Amino acid sequence: MNNTNKSYFFQSWLIVLVAIASFIGFKSFLPKKIFPDSKLDGKNVVVDSLLLEAVSEANQGEEKDTLSNTTIKFNSNPLGVKFPDEKFENFKGYQYLIPFFEKLYQLETKKQGKARIAYFGDSMTDGDLIVQDVRTMFQDKFGGEGVGFVNVTSESAGSRGTIVHEFSPNWKTQSYLKVKSPSRSFGVNGHVFFAKDTAHATWVKYKASGKKYLTTLSNPTLFYGKSPQKNASIFYKNGKDTIFKKLSPRAILNTLQVAPSVNSLKINFSKADSIPFYGFNFDNGKGIHVDNFSSRGNSGLPLGNLNKDLMNAFQQKLGYDLIILQFGTNVLNYGSLNYSWYERKMKTVVAHLKECFPGAAILIISTADKSTKYDLEMKTDSAVVPLSSAQKRYAVQAETGFINLYTLMGGDGSMVQWVEDVPARANKDYTHFNHRGAKQVAGMIYNQLNAGYQEYKKLRSKAILSRNNAPVSNEAQPTNSSLPKDTINE
Repeated sequence: MNNTNKSYFFQSWLIVLVAIASFIGFKSFLPKKIFPDSKLDGKNVVVDSLLLEAVSEANQGEEKDTLSNTTIKFNSNPLGVKFPDEKFENFKGYQYLIPFFEKLYQLETKKQGKARIAYFGDSMTDGDLIVQDVRTMFQDKFGGEGVGFVNVTSESAGSRGTIVHEFSPNWKTQSYLKVKSPSRSFGVNGHVFFAKDTAHATWVKYKASGKKYLTTLSNPTLFYGKSPQKNASIFYKNGKDTIFKKLSPRAILNTLQVAPSVNSLKINFSKADSIPFYGFNFDNGKGIHVDNFSSRGNSGLPLGNLNKDLMNAFQQKLGYDLIILQFGTNVLNYGSLNYSWYERKMKTVVAHLKECFPGAAILIISTADKSTKYDLEMKTDSAVVPLSSAQKRYAVQAETGFINLYTLMGGDGSMVQWVEDVPARANKDYTHFNHRGAKQVAGMIYNQLNAGYQEYKKLRSKAILSRNNAPVSNEAQPTNSSLPKDTINE
């Protein structure tokens, strides 16, 4: 090696050593979060406008917590069923899920009727992840076939494995994540669709996935809204025949059973440009059904924009017994660990949902663990625990059930473990589950609900036994029971 090369070699090493020494010297002055999260991760990430407004208006003062270390006391329902009072730390809120548990009881004991769950979520449930396994687990025990309610178009159609879904590119779509004042009210899925392109064919196609309980498109039924249009129709091929069906958009919400149960179906729309369409429902009319209403970027706040009258109409036709809200991914990391603003606004959203879907119980599922890089090491993000605590507080205040997904996963550092496991249960973004992890999460959710249901059955039997053995009283009996009358004197 000549002298010039030796000189360059030693100069290079000197530069490296100086850089290392400088880093060590300045390390204490560097932020712990090496790669801080921005409010918007990129132009392709959708964050609902209501969340952005709420963050900008949030009171960044000290958060007031008046529920920690308190006991949540419950009142018995008209039948006399009362779950034990709960410490805030371990709050599950089974008492508030009694209407849903009773529906399950009727399904299990009498093998009749049906129950329905609306599962609202963000990208964690995109492509039917988590929800598809929750659906299967419930149908394993309580019966039912069908994928439930499906949008006309969907950003996750290509990644969904529970139904094959295709559609023409000329549908006009409005979403409650992007539009505050839609031209027509959003459907139960937070979307409204229009077949406004009269120059090209407008169509949608569905095909059964062939998976368990999803071998056919059960009773495909179109849901659509009100319009002055009198000449609209749909048509589809049945063998060599073309079947036409007229649309009658007279009511705020209309339904049309398109065909009997089939394996696949392509529906074409004719002269339907002014009609708001919401989607198709596929179920066999018995057992239990779970609708996945996931929206990437959703904070949960847009649910407050659902039209009460239209939702009442959906409730009359679909009959939801449980509303599940699983949000949090898009609420983390907005410059403060104070989530009182989110707690306050989501409590209002839950109150609105109770008016939209009267009689339905509501279940809040907290944010999952999420990891961020601190001091070159992936750790639980500092916002996870404050957010999950705020979600628990509004669940208590709004009188809903609650599942702490963060603690079920394993608590602090659990997402790192899920990512690094072999085989992995979560993706390298340290935020989202893969199919393996999503199935495990679904099992956690189902198991907690089932544990509450099993406890409910025991408490129910005790309440009825106590009631039947009680002395006759002249006092009037409660009349507002949500339970069927024929269950009182078993």
